[in-house]
Amino acid sequence: MLKYATLAFALVFATAAHAQSMGEKSGVNSVLGTSPSTQDFVTMAANGDMLEIESGKLAEQKASSDQIKQFAKQLVTDHQKTTEELKALVNGGKVKAQLPTAMDSSHQSKLDKLKGLSGADFDKAFDDTQTSAHKDATSLFERYSKGGENTDLKAFAAKHLPTLQHHLKMAEDLSRSQSTTGSGNR
Repeated sequence: MLKYATLAFALVFATAAHAQSMGEKSGVNSVLGTSPSTQDFVTMAANGDMLEIESGKLAEQKASSDQIKQFAKQLVTDHQKTTEELKALVNGGKVKAQLPTAMDSSHQSKLDKLKGLSGADFDKAFDDTQTSAHKDATSLFERYSKGGENTDLKAFAAKHLPTLQHHLKMAEDLSRSQSTTGSGNR
């Protein structure tokens, strides 16, 4: 029995080493204002970038509003830059972490939902997704820039935090614009 318990513990530990910590995954770290681990930051930032790039490309094609299409284009450009910088930090050895190779199921389901929508429904869901994603991202980057354990990654987080805050403001402005003009009058 002890052999099986030890094996189970080893399997859970190995799985956890490649996934987010429970504190970050559950949102407890965010509520407490606790800095994520380096691996959690890299995983969350990379997943966020993948969602922003893919949903932005989708919005450039499907959005019915020119304002949303412009926002989407900026998202793609800005998040491609952060992806390249993050990859360079990890691949260059300055950050000891593993980059995810694909979006996690939570981020993928958000993208899949958008793929099934069109017109005003797409526009609203895209904006809601961006508002939520950028609230999470600004929290993540702010917490890591203040209390992260890797100096190079802290500088990366601090450097890109203003861009994420700008994206959040743009998403919130789009949301206000939608509610005042109606979803069909953009």
